[in-house]
Amino acid sequence: MSNLGNIRLFTTHPHECSYLDDREAVSVFVDPAYPVDSALYSKLSERGFRRSGAHIYRPHCGSCQACIPARIPVADFQMNRNQRRCWQRNQDLLLSCSPSIDTEEHYQLYARYIEARHSDGDMFPPTPDQYRSFLSREWGVTEYLELRQQDGQLLMVAVCDRLDNGYSAVYTFFAPQHDKRSLGSLAILWQIELARNLGLPHVYLGYWIKECAKMSYKTLYRPLELLINGHWLRVR
Repeated sequence: MSNLGNIRLFTTHPHECSYLDDREAVSVFVDPAYPVDSALYSKLSERGFRRSGAHIYRPHCGSCQACIPARIPVADFQMNRNQRRCWQRNQDLLLSCSPSIDTEEHYQLYARYIEARHSDGDMFPPTPDQYRSFLSREWGVTEYLELRQQDGQLLMVAVCDRLDNGYSAVYTFFAPQHDKRSLGSLAILWQIELARNLGLPHVYLGYWIKECAKMSYKTLYRPLELLINGHWLRVR
C-alpha cells in the first residue's frame, strides 16, 4: 500500500465557510493525479479525510478546529426509541442497490431536495452537471441505495462508499414532502445495518460541528467516535 507520507496535498484558497457565519474555510485535498484505490481511501478516512466528487479532502482552517470527523462503531450501536420507531415506520418501503443514478428520475428528486432543504447553501441552484460531478462513482467503491414505495415511486437515495473498514455516508437526498418518515435517519440506520451484516466496523458520517445546528443529528447515534488530536475517542 502507498505510504501516506508520499501523497502530495494541495491547499485551497480561503473561502466562505459553508457551515459557520463570518468564518473562512481552507481545505487540503489529495493530488488528483495520485492513484487512489480502496485501501488508500480507507486509510485516508481513518485520518479524517472525506470524499466530494472525485476529490478527497479535509478541513485545514488554521486556528479553527470546529470540523471534527465522526464515525459510528457499528458493533456497539443500539437504536434509541425514536430510531426504532423510524425503522418500524418504514418497513413498507423497498430497499435496493442501483448501479447508476444518472437518470432524470434521480436528478429530479435531488433537485427537489436541494430546492426545499438547502436553498441557502452552495449547492443551490442545482444543475445536472453539478449533480453528476458531486455524486459520481469513484474507484469502484460507490453504492447507491434506493428506497421506493410499493408502487415504485422513488423516495430516497443514499450515496455511500464501501471501504475496507466501513461505509462512508457521502450524501443522502429524499422526497421533502415525506418528513414524517425521517428518511435521512433511515438512510444512516440502513448503512449501519449493511456494515454490520458485512462485518465492517464503522459508518463514517463526515464532520460534526458543535456550533452548526444542521450537524447536531450526528450525535443521536451512540456510541459515536470523534477524531480529536489524531485519536478516535468514543462519546457515549
